[in-house]
Amino acid sequence: MTSWDVTLDRVLGAKTGKALDSALGLSTVGDLLRHYPRRYAERGELTAIAGLELGEHATVLAQVERVAKRSMKSRRGTIVEARITDGHRSLTITFFNQAWRERELLPGRRGMFAGKVTAYRNNLQLAHPEYQLFGEDADVGSAAEEFAAALLPVYPAAQGLPSWSLARCVRQVLDVWDGTDDPLPAELRERHGLSDLDTALRRIHQPQDHEDLATARQRLKWDEALSVQLALARLRGSAGSHPAPSCPPRPDGVRTAFDERLPFELTAGQREIGERVAVDLTAEHPMNRLVQGEVGSGKTVVALRAMLQAVDAGRQAAMLAPTEVLAAQHARSLSELLGDLGRAGELGAAEQATSVTLLTGSLPTAQRRAAMLAAASGEAGIVVGTHALIQDRVSFADLGLVVVDEQHRFGVEQRDALRARGPAGTSPHVLVMTATPIPRTVAMTVYGDLEVSALRELPRGRSPISTSVVPVAEKPGWLDRAWARVREEVAAGHQAYVVCPRIGDDEDEKPAKGKKKSAEPEEPPSDGGQQRRPPLAVLEVAEQLTAGPLAGLRVAVLHGRLPADEKDAVMRGFAAGEVDVLVATTVVEVGVNVPNATAMVIMDADRFGVSQLHQLRGRIGRGSAAGLCLLVTDAMGGTTTRERLDAVASTTDGFELAQLDLELRREGDILGAAQSGRRSGLKMLSLLRDEDVIAEARAEAERVVGADPELRAHPGLARMVAEVVDEERAGFLEKS
Repeated sequence: MTSWDVTLDRVLGAKTGKALDSALGLSTVGDLLRHYPRRYAERGELTAIAGLELGEHATVLAQVERVAKRSMKSRRGTIVEARITDGHRSLTITFFNQAWRERELLPGRRGMFAGKVTAYRNNLQLAHPEYQLFGEDADVGSAAEEFAAALLPVYPAAQGLPSWSLARCVRQVLDVWDGTDDPLPAELRERHGLSDLDTALRRIHQPQDHEDLATARQRLKWDEALSVQLALARLRGSAGSHPAPSCPPRPDGVRTAFDERLPFELTAGQREIGERVAVDLTAEHPMNRLVQGEVGSGKTVVALRAMLQAVDAGRQAAMLAPTEVLAAQHARSLSELLGDLGRAGELGAAEQATSVTLLTGSLPTAQRRAAMLAAASGEAGIVVGTHALIQDRVSFADLGLVVVDEQHRFGVEQRDALRARGPAGTSPHVLVMTATPIPRTVAMTVYGDLEVSALRELPRGRSPISTSVVPVAEKPGWLDRAWARVREEVAAGHQAYVVCPRIGDDEDEKPAKGKKKSAEPEEPPSDGGQQRRPPLAVLEVAEQLTAGPLAGLRVAVLHGRLPADEKDAVMRGFAAGEVDVLVATTVVEVGVNVPNATAMVIMDADRFGVSQLHQLRGRIGRGSAAGLCLLVTDAMGGTTTRERLDAVASTTDGFELAQLDLELRREGDILGAAQSGRRSGLKMLSLLRDEDVIAEARAEAERVVGADPELRAHPGLARMVAEVVDEERAGFLEKS
């Protein structure tokens, strides 16, 4: 009997079972059947070679264009090089000392070719790829039956396990599989027109036509959407049962005094969200609200007004930032916004004043002790800090509200620990702020246990920012022009950022002193060619700039490994205009505000995500002068990577970019591996195209959980939730 939980070595043999487990983490029949094809190739349709990325393991359906054999010049042996094409672009495949390949790879033959994408002399290539040829004589030296169907499944593969090998394994398993109990109740399947699970799994791997494929996909998407929505519905239900400290507004309190002194009028969005937050804080169950909005849209004022409402109720508020640079920046900006309303205990303080205290791990011992005492005694109404706030030694007198800035930069366990700092038996209210706009479907799926509010107004007083891609592999001279533009901005009295993805100072990654990088060899390396170089580093780039194109300018560096006082000194110097160019890592991504900075050069821009590039770009154009952002990359034109960068250059609308990011991202990361550190259990659901499925699944989940909160009457649904949203993932969702 071959059931869902049978190990693959018992079905496919020890060697194959071990290979699947070590290469792809597939150990059971269920694992393999849930390893869905990434896409499907049709016999008359070739793969677009332009979309391939360096370093990926790709499977392409292509046609042999030409083949040649030659002797190597620098060493003994022969090279067989073939060009394969999709009709628009070509790719080289290379074999060393395998002369017989020339007789097999005949021009005009079609097949599937799989291997790691590398480059040699700026041309894409596959070295020693695995391949299966097919055509009229496909039965000669190949397994023709694997290509009998009109739709050829292309699986996420690995070295030594090409797509067609996975297809063969799936076919062997399906031949002996006994099926599985369907977790979805029959009445639910009938109501939504869904097939049974057994049929869906067979059709997703072996579709006869596009109708088969559509039916299978619809059912499997429902499994994933309903699993997540059931987990979130249970979380929403349990959250409402926890008590929270009520923080009603006070008409004569510090928040009212702050509102009266504001030098500007609140936007409609700030007023509307502020009213919702005020109602949430009055309730006796925890607020869990996410406020999203563009850089400069006024999230900080919304958060400060909420914190002041907590202070008016006799409680404390904590603001959590992802870095010490940002925590110090927040503490300064909150103090500046409050003025004498934030100087309780000092001469000249306003009557209703509270105090703002900074608490970070690297404060001097005396300052840290004083800050901890202020938090524990209740003297500090607002405490700003990093992870230091949630250490066991830090306590609060009466914590009513937690504000988390840039949620995606902070671990879920850390946020959860801060919640536990509330008064005994209660959970503090939680307000999450993010400048990364979130499409509605992501909000419904990833943040489904949070109420989501958006500040959509464009930032006021912001200058336009122009963004250009600098493609150094194709146009190396453009980089010289980029540095010339930086010098021009500095000459005009402005300042600039240069952002790098890495800090540097690792001697093992540098060539030995006095040695030059060797010239490109005459023959392509037999191990597959050029791999991606290490990302550019702050320390190395800063050294090169000060000795070269930016010589004579005042250049400083900023990164996360600097001591806190040194980081603060660098930022203060940059803000004061004492530094012309700041070479930094992404520590400048959020919260840093220097209106005189007008230019930003992002090195290796292809190594950053769309949202992160948008965040970084938001550091410039904050004053009266226009901003200039240059995205430096060696990614080739036509690739998905370049599409992402071109998208960032095409618009400064963060909500539009969030949607573009979703379109360009690969499936399978719906719950956000970057947030939890794990790959998502969702593989079929598309947040871009499946909004209707997600909304319907959410309604079904509310209905089911409303009648059966623990899913005791629905054991199949409980199993399905555990499969797609495992314990670790459910913990992530609960703490988000």
